[in-house]
Amino acid sequence: MRIPVGLSPWWRGAAAVAAGALPALAFPGPALWWFAYVALVPWMLLVRSAGTARRAALEGWLGGAGFVLAVHHWLMPSLHVFILVLAALFGLLWAPWGVLVRAMLGGTPSLSRAGAALLVVPSGWLMIELVRSWEELGGPWGLLGSSQWQVAPALRLASVGGVWLLSLLVVAVNTVVTVFVAVRSARTAAVSGAVGCALLTGGFWLWAPRPQPAGTLQIAVVQPGLVDDPEKRFAREEQLTRRLAGQDLDLVVWGESSVGADLVARPELAARLAVLSREVRADVLVNVDARRSDRPGIFKSSVLVGPDGPTGDRYDKMRLVPFGEYIPLRAVLGWATSVGKAADEDRRRGDEPVVMTLPGGRGLRIGPLVCFESAFPDMSRKLVRDGAGLLITQSATSTFQRSWAPEQHASLAALRAAETGRPTVHATLTGVSAVYGPDGGRIGAPLGTDRSAAAVYRVPAATGTTLYLRLGDWPLYGALAVLAALCGTEGVRALRRPVPEPAVPLARTAHG
Repeated sequence: MRIPVGLSPWWRGAAAVAAGALPALAFPGPALWWFAYVALVPWMLLVRSAGTARRAALEGWLGGAGFVLAVHHWLMPSLHVFILVLAALFGLLWAPWGVLVRAMLGGTPSLSRAGAALLVVPSGWLMIELVRSWEELGGPWGLLGSSQWQVAPALRLASVGGVWLLSLLVVAVNTVVTVFVAVRSARTAAVSGAVGCALLTGGFWLWAPRPQPAGTLQIAVVQPGLVDDPEKRFAREEQLTRRLAGQDLDLVVWGESSVGADLVARPELAARLAVLSREVRADVLVNVDARRSDRPGIFKSSVLVGPDGPTGDRYDKMRLVPFGEYIPLRAVLGWATSVGKAADEDRRRGDEPVVMTLPGGRGLRIGPLVCFESAFPDMSRKLVRDGAGLLITQSATSTFQRSWAPEQHASLAALRAAETGRPTVHATLTGVSAVYGPDGGRIGAPLGTDRSAAAVYRVPAATGTTLYLRLGDWPLYGALAVLAALCGTEGVRALRRPVPEPAVPLARTAHG
């Protein structure tokens, strides 16, 4: 199957944007998780038929822009026209991938080239995800593997190689389908690749270690709903928390920006929180979004409060949302504040992750993250390796109500739980609050958008380790090795290719 090269370049460009946007359909919810395994096929079929490498790069770029725009469309109310600029810039990351797809799958590839494509094309995609996972480029939001957050076998694979392994698998299956559809002579290689993927994933399923049960925890989540005034929000959270008295709790969790003033500057708020802790007989983890009295600037901080007041355990958010909590290169890009809801003043960063120990005989250790940080696999891995037995993400998502952002954000906690083998709590002011067990499976019913409520979850604790905890981001290193091997092979072929001898000009005759 080959898309005609002679079609209008404008038509092909529009088709590339639309094809690149298709994978975004796999993200909104669990119903279309399977679509991720074929969503790249139209884009790959288009790129492989490009007449030149330059055209393949262009269609890779346009498709990448369509993907970024579709996955992040819910940012439009905040960024307005600037999101088109960002999509065009980030789309450039897919230009080399377009060239790679054409090189491996263009024309009539041999069996060996088609077989190599099953490793090379997914490795190229993973390098794109690695680069755009850099915090300053928006972080690892919308990684293709994260679309599999409710698929139990996929979560099992996440415990082996994290979300990176899932992305590799998803793109590999798309490549298999593309080869099967487009290259009749290589269908044997495609079928062999599909069987290999099935055997590999099945082997991981049977062999990978599983977290060991270690009792249960009683964790309460307080979600006040959409309350803009900080004082009224605090009062509502206070009211909801009081309803939890007598339920034998281990911890109460409030969402991001649940406290709008520094607890040192406002000791009466700290005193009210201490009273709540005594009433429910559990510590309360709040999140303070305010200018600190002991350091310059505004911080977002997870603060643990016990019956005697703040315990001294505090975590300051380290990875900030670009254009939401700070403006990169503000001297150059500060104009973004005039076209969207970008931050008027940059938030300050924390220095290091913090594992907090709850008082009492159980000695539960928790690892807090704030909002955007739940997208970074390395942060939760670091916390668990430092001893955290429970991961907690405090979020807000109030800016993005009635979009797919709240559900998509909550789903990231399932992946972090599966990767680390530790239960994970995702608590929001408004949006979707949810809890996941050590295997990434959802515990209880989530608190949906706009809901104002307090819920108690019986959360299974776990010990032991996962392969991802031990080995880290090994799929990324494997992808780099595959691409390095490809470059080396092509370099050797270029050196061995005979150089054509220069043509010898005909001798002039006496008559010229």
